[in-house]
Amino acid sequence: MSAAAPSKEYLRIKALAEQGVPQAQHSLGFMYFNGDGVPQSHELAMAWYRQAANAGLAHAQYNLGVMYQKGQGVAPDFAEAARWYRLAAEQGYAAAQYNLGWLYAKGHGVPLDTEQARHWFGQAAEQGDPGAQNNLGMMYETGKGVPQDAALAVHWYRKAAVQGYARAQFNLALRCDKGDGVAQDSAQAIDWLRQAAAQGHAPAQFNLALRYDKGDGVEQDSGQAIRWYRAAAEQGHVSSQFNLGLIYDNGHGVPRDERQALDWYLRAAAQGHAAAQNNVGLRHEHGQGVPQDHVVAAEWYRKAALQGFPSAQYHLGLLYDSGHGVARDESEAIDWYRKAAEQGHLRARFELALRYETGRGVAPDLRAALAWYQRAAEQDYAPAQYNLGLLHDRDDGPAPSIDLANGWYRKAAEQGHALAQFTLALRHDNGQGVPRDFVQAFGWYRKAAQQGHARAQLNVGLMYFAGQGTAVDMAQACYWFALAERNGEAAASRYLAEARAKMGAVPALPVVVGAIE
Repeated sequence: MSAAAPSKEYLRIKALAEQGVPQAQHSLGFMYFNGDGVPQSHELAMAWYRQAANAGLAHAQYNLGVMYQKGQGVAPDFAEAARWYRLAAEQGYAAAQYNLGWLYAKGHGVPLDTEQARHWFGQAAEQGDPGAQNNLGMMYETGKGVPQDAALAVHWYRKAAVQGYARAQFNLALRCDKGDGVAQDSAQAIDWLRQAAAQGHAPAQFNLALRYDKGDGVEQDSGQAIRWYRAAAEQGHVSSQFNLGLIYDNGHGVPRDERQALDWYLRAAAQGHAAAQNNVGLRHEHGQGVPQDHVVAAEWYRKAALQGFPSAQYHLGLLYDSGHGVARDESEAIDWYRKAAEQGHLRARFELALRYETGRGVAPDLRAALAWYQRAAEQDYAPAQYNLGLLHDRDDGPAPSIDLANGWYRKAAEQGHALAQFTLALRHDNGQGVPRDFVQAFGWYRKAAQQGHARAQLNVGLMYFAGQGTAVDMAQACYWFALAERNGEAAASRYLAEARAKMGAVPALPVVVGAIE
C-alpha cells in the first residue's frame, strides 16, 4: 500500500520554507513535530526549527529550547536550551522568559541565580504569564531572591489564580486560610481550593478532602472526603492514598473494607510512605486481610524503620525480641527500641525502661530505667507512672522519695491503673506518706476491686465489715469477700463465714479490722 500523497498545504509550506521564509520553516517544523500531515520526526522538526530560529524567529527559538530541554530529537542539553530561550526571551517572548527563569531557579544549564530567575519570571509575569506569576509569588513568599513579602506573594498568586492557574489558586487558598499577606478568610480559601481541585490539582484535592473529613470550614461529609481523596490518590498523591487506606480500615463513612484498605496502603507504601509501610507490616504480622507472614511484615517494618518511623522501629524491635520473621536478637531489638524511644515512642520508652530495670539484654541500670520511665510517665502512660512510683519507693533506688512515689501512684490511679489504685489505697489506709484517711482508702480499694484486683476486693469487704471509710454493710461485705475468694484470696473464706453469721445483726461498736496488703 503506497503512502498518502502529500497535502497541498504541506507542499505550499515546504516550498516557502525552502525559499527561506522563517514563518514557513517554523510551520514545517511544527508539522513534523506533531506528525500533522507528515510522518512524525523530531529530527526534521528540529532541523526546520533551527533554520527559523537562526533567522531570529522567537517562537522557533523557544521551541528549539524546549526540544533541547526535553531531549526530543537530540540528547538533552540544558545549556543549549538556555541559549535558545535567552534569544527568544530577549525579544519579549513570555514562555521563553518563564523557562529561562526556571533554569536559573534550578541551576540547570546555567549557574543557579535567584536574581536572574526573579528577573525573567518578572518579565514574563508582567506580560500575564500565569506560571511566572505563580513562581514570582512563591519567591516573595519564601524570600528567595527577593525580600520576603507576603502581600506581594498574594498579589502575584491572585493574578495567576484569576486566570485559572491551579497551582496559584492552591497557593492563594493557603494564604487566605492562614491570613498571611491577606485578611484571613476560610470561605475564600475553600473557594480557591475548589477551583484548583476541579482542575485536577492533587494537593488541592487532598486539602479539600481533609476539610470534609474533619468538618473544617465545611460540614463534615465523608462521601465528599472520599471523593476528593480518591481523585488525588489516583494521580499518585501519596498522602491521599494513605488516608483512603485509613478510611476503609476504620469504616469511617464507608463500610469497613480490609481489602481496599490494604490496596491503598500498598500504593502509598510503594511510594515510600513510612506510615503506610508500617500498616502493611502490621497486616502481615497479624494476618489481617492477608495470610500471616512475619517475614514480609519484617521487610515492611524495616523499610519504614530505616526512614526513621518510630512505630515501625518499635514493631521491628518486637520481632527481633520474639524471633518472628527474623533471627532472634535481643541486642538488635534493643537497638530498634532505643531508636523509637529517642523519637518519643511511648511503648518503646517503657520497654527500654523495663530492660534497664531488670537487666534483660542490657546491664542493669536503675538510673537509666528511672529516666526512661519518667519520659513515658510524662506522656501520661499509666504503667510507666506506676513503675516510676515503685522505683521512687525503693530505698536502694536512684532517687528514693515517698512523696514522688505517691504522686506517680496517684497519676496512674486516676487513669484507672488497678495496681496503682490498690497501692494508693494502702497508703491512705496506713498513713504512709499521706494523711491516714479511710474514706480515701475505701474509694481507691473499691476502684481497684471493680477491676478484679483480688486483694482490693478483700479489703473492700473488710471495710464494709468493720465500717471503716463507709457504713457497715454485711451484704456488701459478703459480696466482696465472695469475689475475693473466687479470685484466689484464701483469707476471704474465713471473713465470708463471719460476715454471713452477722447478717441481720448490727454490732454495737464497729469492729476494727486492718487492711491486708
